[in-house]
Amino acid sequence: MTNIPETGSKKRIVIIGGGFAGLQIAKQIDSRYFQTVLIDKVNYYQFQPLMYQVAVGGLEPSSIAYPLRKNFQNKKDFHFRNCLAKRTLPSKKIVETSIGSLSYDYLVIATGCDTNYFGNDRLKESTYALKSISESLLARNRILLSFEKALSVRSQEKFEELMTFVIVGGGATGVELAGALADMKKTVLPKDYPELDFTQMQIHLVDASSRLLSAMSEESSAKATETLKKREVIIHQNIFVKNYADSFVELSTGDKIRSHNVFWVGGIQPNSLSGMNEESYNRGRIVVDEYNAVSGYDGIYAIGDTCLMITDNSPKGHPQVAQVAMQMAKNLANNLIREAKGNPIKEKFVYKDKGTLATIGRNAAVADIWKLHFGGMIAWWLWLWVHILSIVGMKNKVSVFVDWIWSYITYDVSLRLLIRPKMNRIYHSEEQSEL
Repeated sequence: MTNIPETGSKKRIVIIGGGFAGLQIAKQIDSRYFQTVLIDKVNYYQFQPLMYQVAVGGLEPSSIAYPLRKNFQNKKDFHFRNCLAKRTLPSKKIVETSIGSLSYDYLVIATGCDTNYFGNDRLKESTYALKSISESLLARNRILLSFEKALSVRSQEKFEELMTFVIVGGGATGVELAGALADMKKTVLPKDYPELDFTQMQIHLVDASSRLLSAMSEESSAKATETLKKREVIIHQNIFVKNYADSFVELSTGDKIRSHNVFWVGGIQPNSLSGMNEESYNRGRIVVDEYNAVSGYDGIYAIGDTCLMITDNSPKGHPQVAQVAMQMAKNLANNLIREAKGNPIKEKFVYKDKGTLATIGRNAAVADIWKLHFGGMIAWWLWLWVHILSIVGMKNKVSVFVDWIWSYITYDVSLRLLIRPKMNRIYHSEEQSEL
C-alpha cells in the first residue's frame, strides 16, 4: 500500500503526472475541500522546452528542474509518491502503482507524451531523444564525445561520421537544436577544439512535412528555413527516415547520411493510462468531453497532451503544447472546487491561444502572436523572457538568466562537461526492486 492516511470528510484527488498539467492542477486544488495525491515516476518537475539547452551545454539540468515536494511544502493535506502508475480499476476507483494500490474519489490523468518512433523500435535503441533530463544529458555526452573522438581517429570516413549531426523532426525542438549546434559550430567549438576543422562539420535537419514549424504560420516557417540555411544547416523537406543502422541514416529518397550522432525529435505519442475500454481512446489519446471528463466513467478526468477534446473550434483536438495543458488544469480545478462548494454549474474548456515562439539560435527567433508574425532579435528577446518567466523556482529563473547573459556577452557556453555515470550494480538492483 502507499501508506497515505484516510481523507476523513474530504474527497481524494489522485493526479498522475507532474508535468505542466499535473503540477498546475495540484497547485490550484483547494486543500479545504480535497486531499491531493500526486504521483510521478521522477521526483521533480522538468521544463521540457529547454531540454535541448541541456543537450548543447547551455544550461545546467538543475536550472530546468524543480523538486516536486518543494513546490508543495506549504500545501496542507498534500502527498507525493515517487512511483509508476500501471493501470486504473474504474469499477473499484483504484489506481494500481509500482508501490501498491491507491483509492480515489477523483482521478486526473496528466501523463503527458513521450517520443514517437512510429513503430520502429530499432530507432528507439539507436537514436537520442530529448524528452527528459536524463535523455538530454545522454545527448550532451554524445555530442561532446564525438568531438573528443574526432581528435584521434585516423580515417577520413570515421572523422566525417563523428562530425556529422542528423536531427530528425522539423518542429520547435528540431529547429532549436539545429540552430544551437550551428551557433556552437561558429563560436564555441573552434575555441575548444582548435585542432579540428569545423568546416567539415555538417548539421542535417530531416523533416517529413512540407515546411518547418508546421504548427506555426507560413511566414514563421519560411523565416526559420531561411535563417537555418544561412547558418549552413542542410535541410531535407518532405523526407522521412526509414532506418538507421551501421552508422548510416537511410532516407525515404534512398539517400544515406553517414553519422554517429542522430537525434530523434520527430513526433510524440501520449502516455495514456490503461484500464479503460477501447472507446475511451483515439490514436492513443484519452477522449474527453468539454469538461475534460472521460465519458462513461465516474470521477475520471484527463488533461494536457494525453487527452483529446474535439470541439467545433478544434475538430482535430487541441495542440499538444504547454499552454493548453495549463489552461485545462486551471479550468478543471475550478470546476472541482465549484462542485465541492455545492455549485453545480461548470465551465466548459475554451482554449485561449496566447501565441507561439521558437528560437533558431543567437539573435534569431520567430513569433506568432494573434495576427502578428515576426522574427529576428525582438522575437528572440521575447522568447528569452517568456521562457525565464515560465520556469519554476526563483533560483532557477536567476540561474537561467545569468547563464544566458554570460553566453550572450562571451559567445560561450560554460557547461561542456562530459560526465558519464559509473555503473553500479548495487544501486541498479535496489532501484528495480523498490520501483
